[in-house]
Amino acid sequence: MVSTRELIVHGPETVSWRVVLDPLMVVAGVRALMLQALHPTTMRGVWQNSDFLERPLDRLFNTANFVAVTTVGTPAQADELGARVRAVHKWLRVKDPDTGRTHRVDEPELLRWVHCAEVASYLEVITRRGLKLTPAEIDAYYEEQRHTATYVGLHAEDVPGDAAAMAAFFEEFRAELRVIPESRATMRFLLWPKMPRELRFLAPLKFLWFPIGALAYYSLPKWARELYGTLPEIPGVQPLVTLGLKLNRLGVLAIPARLRARAFKPETRELMEDLRYRLATLGIEPRRNLQKVRTDHVEPGARIAA
Repeated sequence: MVSTRELIVHGPETVSWRVVLDPLMVVAGVRALMLQALHPTTMRGVWQNSDFLERPLDRLFNTANFVAVTTVGTPAQADELGARVRAVHKWLRVKDPDTGRTHRVDEPELLRWVHCAEVASYLEVITRRGLKLTPAEIDAYYEEQRHTATYVGLHAEDVPGDAAAMAAFFEEFRAELRVIPESRATMRFLLWPKMPRELRFLAPLKFLWFPIGALAYYSLPKWARELYGTLPEIPGVQPLVTLGLKLNRLGVLAIPARLRARAFKPETRELMEDLRYRLATLGIEPRRNLQKVRTDHVEPGARIAA
C-alpha cells in the first residue's frame, strides 16, 4: 500500500485543510498582506525586490500557490517548491534607508513575521465567516502550520505552535511595527488596485473589489487599524464585517468552481485537479467542494493524515 505520507502533506482530518481550502481565502490573503505591510523591513523588501504595483496579483497568487502546495500537495512537491523559494530568498537583500543597514530577506525575524501574519490572518477571517473551531482545534492549526514554516527556511520551533504563543508573539512584535510610505501606498492599492495590463478588460468591474479590501481592513486587529488610520472607525462596524464575510463567502460559492479556479495560476489549478485524483485513489470523494469530502467506507490505513 502506498504510504499516505507520500500522497499529501495535510488532509481532511487536519484543521489546516478546513481553513486554507475555504473559498474566502482571498479576503484572508489580502488581510495578510495588509498586516505584513506594517513591518518596515518586510515592506521595503517587497518594494525593492519586486514590481508589486505593476504585477500586483503575482504576489497574492504566488502566496496562494505556496499555501496550496504546502497544504494539499505531496511532500515531494512541497519540498521542491520550498527549495525554490529558499534559493530565491538567499540572494535578495533589503536596504534600510533609516539605518543604512542591509538585511537579508531570509533573516529569521522577517520570515517569522511573514509566517505569523499569514497564518493568523487565515484563521481570523475563516473563523469569523463561521467556521467553528474549539480552542484545541485552533492550537492544532497553529501546530500544523509550524511544518509549513520549515519550507521557507525556519525551524518548526521558531514559530508559535498554539493560540497563546501566537498572541504573545504579536504583543511582543508590535514595537517593531509602524506605517512607512510604502505601507500606506500598499494599503491604498489593496483597497483600490490599479488593474494590471492583462486585466484591463475587468476595469468596469473594479468596484466589486472594494468590499473585499474593506472586509480585509476591518478584520485587522484594532491596533493595526489604529496604526493605518486609513478607513474611519465606524461604531458598530465589526458585526457588519462578520456578516459581510459570511455573505461574501456565499457569493463566492455561487460562482461555479471551474470559473473560480480560473483566477489562480495554472500550476495551482493543476495541483487541485491532481489532488482530486489522489483522493480518488483512496476512495475519498469531494462533496460540494474539496473542503468537504466523504471519508466513509475507507479503510483506516488509507485515510489521509498530516
